[in-house]
Amino acid sequence: MPRKLIWIGKAGGAGWGCSQCAWVFQVPSVPAGKSLDEILQTLELQIDSEFTLHVCPKYPKSES
Repeated sequence: MPRKLIWIGKAGGAGWGCSQCAWVFQVPSVPAGKSLDEILQTLELQIDSEFTLHVCPKYPKSES
C-alpha cells in the first residue's frame, strides 16, 4: 500500500504525518512571508518536501 500524507490528531496535539510509519512533520519555525497565504504556501511546500524525502524504516510505528 502506498504511503500517504495524513492529518494526525492526538490528545497531545495534531499535525501531518505518514500513513505507513511514525514520521510526523515538525515545524522548525514559522516560515517567512508577506501574507498569510504566502506563509501557508511555504509551509505546505516544506511539508510535501520532507514527506517525500523521509524513509519509513527510520520511523517504525510503536507496538502499542
